[in-house]
Amino acid sequence: MVTAEEHYESLLSDVYTWLMGGFEQAKSNNVAFFKSRNITPSSSGIAVDLGAGSGFQSIPLAELGFNVTAIDLSQKLLNELNSNACEHSLVTINDDILNFKDHVSANCELIVCMTDTITHLKSKDDALTIFQDSFSLLEGDGKLILTFRDLSTELKDTDRFIPVRSDENIIFTCFLEYEPATVKIHDIVYIKTDGKWELNKSCYRKIRLSVEWTENQLLSIGFKIEESSNSNGFQTIVAVK
Repeated sequence: MVTAEEHYESLLSDVYTWLMGGFEQAKSNNVAFFKSRNITPSSSGIAVDLGAGSGFQSIPLAELGFNVTAIDLSQKLLNELNSNACEHSLVTINDDILNFKDHVSANCELIVCMTDTITHLKSKDDALTIFQDSFSLLEGDGKLILTFRDLSTELKDTDRFIPVRSDENIIFTCFLEYEPATVKIHDIVYIKTDGKWELNKSCYRKIRLSVEWTENQLLSIGFKIEESSNSNGFQTIVAVK
């Protein structure tokens, strides 16, 4: 068993952008996501992307006019982000997202924690810390956007095998092993190199956050829930200070 950081560095970061359908597709999806919710700068224009990866959220936000600080534990993915950013000016920080407040010098208009990043934390207490720190750092009417898979309902038997994506050179399968508070994520990746298939595998944990628990924590802190919706298995929560 390895940490989420070790899992990304040893296996997932090399195929992460491909796994999301490629950079342009993932970027396009998030451009549509933000535009459909009228996410544009209206005050400070300061945005923080927690778990920025290779820039699927950060770059669309920069294109919309936000001043973006992108934080991720994977330097490999941040290097991709910088390469993808082209003319856009973003600040990239290689650090644990739990430390994000150390890298923000003014109140934010927007904080995003998307694409299951929140479930990569070690515990619900860590998730609650993110919610609390976000509330304290957001300006009035500022927004926190979360997207994540609700892993609270346990899959059984062969339903725990998830064929994530495949093409002529890569086959990515995931196997889920449920524990009371977490899910062990077994990523099994076959990569064809010089005509031969090579097996790569790694395992790490995600926390089991339910929509109900997440909404209740946000409300108890003082957020208002502007949106709570599900699309293709991903929950979107937009919380407003």
